[in-house]
Amino acid sequence: MSETTLIPASPACLALIDDWLATQRALKGVADNTIEAYRHDLLAFLSFLSDHLGGMVAPAHLRGIGLSEMRAWMAHERARGQSARSLARALSAVKGFYRWYAERRGFDASRVLATRAPRFQARLPRPIAPAAARKLIDTVELQHPDAWINARDTAVLTLLYGCGLRMSEAMGLKGRDAPLPEVLRITGKGGKERMVPVLPVARDAVERYRRLCPHPLTGEGPLFRGKRGGALNARLIRKLMEQLRNQLGLPATATPHALRHSFATHLLQAGGDLRAIQELLGHASLSTTQVYTAVDQTRLMEVYQTTHPRAQSQSLSPLPGIDKEAMQGRVAANRLKGDPRDEN
Repeated sequence: MSETTLIPASPACLALIDDWLATQRALKGVADNTIEAYRHDLLAFLSFLSDHLGGMVAPAHLRGIGLSEMRAWMAHERARGQSARSLARALSAVKGFYRWYAERRGFDASRVLATRAPRFQARLPRPIAPAAARKLIDTVELQHPDAWINARDTAVLTLLYGCGLRMSEAMGLKGRDAPLPEVLRITGKGGKERMVPVLPVARDAVERYRRLCPHPLTGEGPLFRGKRGGALNARLIRKLMEQLRNQLGLPATATPHALRHSFATHLLQAGGDLRAIQELLGHASLSTTQVYTAVDQTRLMEVYQTTHPRAQSQSLSPLPGIDKEAMQGRVAANRLKGDPRDEN
């Protein structure tokens, strides 16, 4: 039984939600996980309205929602244990839907859009210390009796930490992407593309995995394979990280995504430029990157090659294909004009 069959809302209301979600996916490139989170939040909103209004919710009811109904919904969500952060996310989904619906239908949604999000304390990234990050990756080789699986997991974690990839970006690599080039084109959130330098240690880790992998790595197939040859499930990497942090005495915040935080934090601590770090991470807005810290300007590519903890084991020459002056010019231009893109 699908989630929508449990919601006392008219088919027209549910169709509106589907249309909005399809628009988000097609025009803004919103990730599937985000689409499902939006769907869940909007269906929960409709469920509340049904109870609050005493009947099935129709489009006319949606157009008549005012500030009192919005406040009642938010109070209901908090009373059932919804955190301020989660409620703010749900409110953002509701507002996004209403903004689209009002433009499409031509009604005034200002009462919904004027609803204030609850205040919450921003959650700061918790990176892993450089020595702990190195130890964590080195310890992967001891986790599984199959050498190729250890090589695979080492390659994945090295990409997260050495390149700052998101888990979904690493899992999204195809067989045709290997051998990895010195500069890798990554498609991230919202379909945004960015160029990411790949350290030799990361390229070597991927090549070792490819040599040992017993499954054919076809061009359009996934680069990282599970034990039976299918696409590697990200849950296995999360489980591996849990196993590693328990062995090494690391906190529960030592997750796969914490390796991406560590990539950014360690570069910033080494003198990396904040705007260039934004480009490497694929953040749409500089404010997202600023949670790491404000830093002095330095030449990012030199810092990346000579001071990143995973680069210490090898002597690195300048990366061919990277025009550092052009990179700095692009970063300076972005700083002058600002970033017009919406937050992702």
